[in-house]
Amino acid sequence: MSTVRRSAGLLLFRVVAGEDGLPDAEVLIGHMGGPFWARRDAAAWSVPKGEYEPPEEAAAAARREFEEELGLPVPAGTWIPLGETRQSGGKTVTVWAVEGRLDPAKAVPGTFTMEWPRGSGVLREFPEMDRFAWCTPDDALERLVAGQRVFVERLRAYVREGRAPSEA
Repeated sequence: MSTVRRSAGLLLFRVVAGEDGLPDAEVLIGHMGGPFWARRDAAAWSVPKGEYEPPEEAAAAARREFEEELGLPVPAGTWIPLGETRQSGGKTVTVWAVEGRLDPAKAVPGTFTMEWPRGSGVLREFPEMDRFAWCTPDDALERLVAGQRVFVERLRAYVREGRAPSEA
């Protein structure tokens, strides 16, 4: 068993005209569910993603987690590798972007169970993500947890400047 925690996800995007007339990308992100995140907005959103362990491949985990967290299939399209980053807690996160359309109101999020209130002995079920929204890159940068903001920046460079995400 590996001691390195790994997570993989998909950042769905749609190309729109930016305020300056250049192409830009709106992204679909999810607000993390559960009582810890309930009253937070800034830095309380995430790319749909989740942990995996070998022998599962990162891309397979990204697809699985997207479908579990949204309850919807991944839209067809080319997967654009946005690379990986190491979050402050030590987890390595790998993300791909895929262009597609999806109505967030149709999402049926997966759930998790935890003791709440802590120490009460009562197990409650919470959605993994309690809502989803299309966001401009600037809004996403405020809403996303700090360790995932780099993926929006890489995607934006790809859409606006035609640079490969690995060059961002």
